[in-house]
Amino acid sequence: MQTVNITEVGKIKIEKGTSIYDILVKHNIEKKYLCAKIKNDIKHMNYEITEDCDIELLDIEDKDGFRVYQRTLSFIFIKACIDIFAECKVSIEHSLNKGKYVEISKDSPLTASDVDKIKARIKEIIDMNLKIERKLIDLQKADAIFKKQGYTDKLRLSKYRKQDKMHVYILDGLYDKFYGYLAPLTGCIHSFDLKYFGPGVIIQFPRKENNFKIPKYEEHKKLAKIFKETEDWAEILDIGYVGALNDKISEGLSGEIVRIAEALHEKKIAYIADQICEKKSVKLILIAGPSSSGKTTFAQRLYTQLRVNEKRPVSISLDNYFVNRVDTPKDKNGNYDFESIDAIDIVKFNEDLLNLMNGKEVELPIFNFKTGKREKEGIKLQIDESQIIIIEGIHGLNEKLTSMIPHEKKFKIYISALTQLNIDNHNRIPTTDTRLIRRMVRDYKYRGNSAQRTLDLWTNVRNGEERNIFPYQEEADAMFNSALVYELSVLKKHAKPLLREIHQNSEHYSESKRLLKFLDYFKEIRDESIIPNTSIIKEFIGGSCYREE
Repeated sequence: MQTVNITEVGKIKIEKGTSIYDILVKHNIEKKYLCAKIKNDIKHMNYEITEDCDIELLDIEDKDGFRVYQRTLSFIFIKACIDIFAECKVSIEHSLNKGKYVEISKDSPLTASDVDKIKARIKEIIDMNLKIERKLIDLQKADAIFKKQGYTDKLRLSKYRKQDKMHVYILDGLYDKFYGYLAPLTGCIHSFDLKYFGPGVIIQFPRKENNFKIPKYEEHKKLAKIFKETEDWAEILDIGYVGALNDKISEGLSGEIVRIAEALHEKKIAYIADQICEKKSVKLILIAGPSSSGKTTFAQRLYTQLRVNEKRPVSISLDNYFVNRVDTPKDKNGNYDFESIDAIDIVKFNEDLLNLMNGKEVELPIFNFKTGKREKEGIKLQIDESQIIIIEGIHGLNEKLTSMIPHEKKFKIYISALTQLNIDNHNRIPTTDTRLIRRMVRDYKYRGNSAQRTLDLWTNVRNGEERNIFPYQEEADAMFNSALVYELSVLKKHAKPLLREIHQNSEHYSESKRLLKFLDYFKEIRDESIIPNTSIIKEFIGGSCYREE
């Protein structure tokens, strides 16, 4: 007999080899929880107990439980589509409109009526409370099944696997591979919604910021456009999935991939610079984006392109406009909230900008971070007609920051790493994972921080982005996707040693395991000399011409 202390159930005795799922069934809570945590390691509900342990049951309110919820609903969605449109192909593309954007390839274009049918079928599958079986099978058998089902994207990645067996999930005869656990029953899904968004559909999930209810639907048309542009770039490179990228690297085409990806970036930056210069009234450029988007390198490359267009940009640091520390607003825990827009002296900032735009000389303030006070004497600045002011900061897209500046004088740019690469048709790569890995590598190289420290800070960083950046992204006049299709193949060798240092006694152990497994899908690009020193990725791995080493 084994003794386990399990969330909601308490301390009980069980037979050795009893699964977590068996315990939940006995207590009639098998549909309430999605996965479990034992010794900081995430476990599937079929995990069999072989020793005394504490078991933490995870539901949708836990980040790992939420991931399981998303994957499970995605599998049910795929099954529903195939039930209705027998020969269709489902491609889960990316996050959009507070959900996941999915495209369905079938004989005729998807319609709003089709979406209603899919939604009804999903509800039926959930109501039937079907079992989702997790099974370990030989790789050759899995390949044969996926070939029969037409999953060529999975076959392309399969040849890079190091193991001879793989776990698959089975739902009512449909096999699939997901890179992370699924719930054991379709009945574990309690709410969802679908919205037609031609030519595809948005799957909506309960979200934390909406008290784990389905959020109000919002269309992000500008973000959708930049994702479409990203898809077009992937077609130019003939790389939509990790297996395709690995093939190119194996064929010795790494240099070509890098050159084309970097040229696409440069072309887009030049286009944005041209847009700015076409608007003769623009005197202020505001750049904002989430952590590790490559804002510093982007701003420098934009500066170069503006100089090509006979402009002479000047940069002003928003940090120097912090209010004195004693006047800084506090968060709900009583700590200074330096990310709040009210931590900035907006009136002084706007007055200085207006004076500069009117040709007046301004003495810019300097904020002393040691004393927590803004000093009166700073650098004197005066600009002429050929000069444009560049401001980089998290509040750049928030109209409140520059409320006194006329709209026609401003040009706002949103930058983020919107990953165009997916593992396969049914497994997307979250943009947050790419940014987290970027930050981890940069924090270690330039700040001496361990991966543990980066992960300690990450939740607060993400919360700040949700409050201060994402709500304003549609305010941008231009968007720039800083993701590079090849970058995870470069970041892999930098990130893996850092992640391996996280021990099992760490609360971030399961996250480190997840990221290590994720990086293992990528074939490495070891020769970094093929990457130009102007590349955004150099901002993180080192060797950037815009950073002193």
